[in-house]
Amino acid sequence: MPASLWSAVAGLALVAAVAMPALADGLKDEIAPTGKLRVAIAISPAGGAFWSTRTETGYAGVPVDLGKAMGARLGVPVEYVVHQNSGQITDAAAKGTWDVTFLPKDPERETRMMFGPIYEVADATYIVKPGSDITSFAALDRPGIKVAAVNNTTTMRGAIAHLKNAKVTGYQTYDEIFDLLKSGAIEAFALSRDQLNKMAQKIPGTRVLDETFKKTVTAVAVPPGHSQALSFVTSFMKEATTNGTLRKAYDDNGLKDAPIRTE
Repeated sequence: MPASLWSAVAGLALVAAVAMPALADGLKDEIAPTGKLRVAIAISPAGGAFWSTRTETGYAGVPVDLGKAMGARLGVPVEYVVHQNSGQITDAAAKGTWDVTFLPKDPERETRMMFGPIYEVADATYIVKPGSDITSFAALDRPGIKVAAVNNTTTMRGAIAHLKNAKVTGYQTYDEIFDLLKSGAIEAFALSRDQLNKMAQKIPGTRVLDETFKKTVTAVAVPPGHSQALSFVTSFMKEATTNGTLRKAYDDNGLKDAPIRTE
């Protein structure tokens, strides 16, 4: 090979070697501007594919484990930014307080953040208070019936659209609604079926209705305008689905019987 051609090849290799670290640094500047990967999570006692729980040493949940694996891939420490619900995470999307999250996706939220792959599809329904004679959506959707939902969430918006006569009221926390349902102050609570099945085990006499009013999809997300971060988290989630990382996160958080469902 002529010396001039060797020189050109060597020059291209040098450019590539320099460009790759620069790209990596650019990604870290966008996805971890504080030097940490700040993962937004929401807390409930039941946990699940979206919700996380408090533990004696910190937090546990599928989003917690995925965030930890993502931080390891980036080579940065992880900080969990705790919220009471997914609506609070959404409201903070443009405030620069978190870098990545895992939360239910709907058209309204797509205008406020950037979503990657869906990793869970859940049925939304209602649980009725102890002793209630309501067994169907038709019996629930009557004037004077009080239905609770977690404020400013995909499920709350779905319940409002679904119920034409019953009144849907938003509350900030799962715990608050749990107490209202247990005391009989509300007739029903709208949430994903897996969460409500766990609630039913803790409040004797409650009933989870068989019908489904909405499919809730959960996906990874980043703040608006973070295109490099979106490319990274999209690639990460696709690999996590195929290499067992996501399955292990499910299994380690009490979801061994739950299938990974994508759309």
